[in-house]
Amino acid sequence: MMHAHFDCFSGISGDMVLGAFVDMGMPSQWLSEKIQGLAIGNVEIVAEDVKRNAIGAKQITVIEKDPSPARNYGDIVKLIENGSLDHKVKRLAVSIFGRIADAEARIHRCEKEHVHFHEVGAVDSIVDIVGAALCLDYFNIESVSASPLPLGSGFVDCAHGKLPVPAPATLEILKGLPVYGGSSDGEMVTPTGAGIIASLSATFGPAPPMEIAHIGYGSGKRDGQDGPNLLRVFLGEKTESQDQRGRADVCLVETNIDDMNPEIFGYLMERLFATGALDVSYMPIMMKKNRPGTKVEVMCLPGKQDAISRCLLNETTTIGVRCHMACRHTLKRSIATVTTGYGDIQVKCTTAPDGRKRYAPEYEDCRKVALEKDAPLKAIYDAVVHAVQDGPVSVKRDE
Repeated sequence: MMHAHFDCFSGISGDMVLGAFVDMGMPSQWLSEKIQGLAIGNVEIVAEDVKRNAIGAKQITVIEKDPSPARNYGDIVKLIENGSLDHKVKRLAVSIFGRIADAEARIHRCEKEHVHFHEVGAVDSIVDIVGAALCLDYFNIESVSASPLPLGSGFVDCAHGKLPVPAPATLEILKGLPVYGGSSDGEMVTPTGAGIIASLSATFGPAPPMEIAHIGYGSGKRDGQDGPNLLRVFLGEKTESQDQRGRADVCLVETNIDDMNPEIFGYLMERLFATGALDVSYMPIMMKKNRPGTKVEVMCLPGKQDAISRCLLNETTTIGVRCHMACRHTLKRSIATVTTGYGDIQVKCTTAPDGRKRYAPEYEDCRKVALEKDAPLKAIYDAVVHAVQDGPVSVKRDE
């Protein structure tokens, strides 16, 4: 599956997107010919070789030879739908404009259909957005990921006057996406760039396992920032099917306790797992005034951290908890069954990165059989280990 990863270390804008794909091999002439399928007048797309901090890149400039007035959302949708573009390209372009229109409507407190685009309704922004959809079509890109987005700082001049960075519409589009405060003074993510990446990318974070085939650098027009004003896009085949590791973001919620009845810890662990904990650990520590204490560490999915925090604050004597994100790498796992002299018993099967299979008896299953058969638990474990070595293992389900 062809996958594109957007490395937005200097932000993103529409012309940077086009520049990156032209840099990795998409002919600008092909893009110009496709854009002529829209009734937007006499437009020329110029691709120029530039360098930013000694890195070669493409800078795209859209030249409108017969200026046209700004359009509202309804005008742009009709323009795209009446154009001679592939249905898939039209659908994606309309989706991007729709996302931007939703944000503008919320900011300006008006109906979506009546949103009057200024900068985004200009011909160069229409070319950028439709061009982004054409880029995905040209390279047969089926999935997209992106790095977190830097916001920049300061103010930007637009049709509505001087606005804070990020512009209100940009910030509205980026709701729910991972961002961070960029150190550069100026706009790092434009409304067009925000609309494109928010519509294209399914995930935000590090690049997934992939075999890189093409790399492109698209240049922005603004200079004077801390690093090169570039968008880097790399394209290739995902290799997740060949990698037996899984990667996921988790949240660690932890607290230190030195004044709680030890009997409560057992009940606390049960409550934490019931609340959504993936794992719970208790560690002996030395606290202030040389008091022995217990560090409680709970691993959970990011959406569960508030519930886990409430559980700790309600069920323990702590007066505060700490939360921080972590990256968890896991092996591919499945539940399998083996046949033993005690009957069928479940085992956990994991696949190492080098492809080797590892099996471990499932404790609860072994415990149940040991009680039913009135046999030592160790004997059940030994029977499972011998069964794995001697006989077939049938996979029941993947976890």
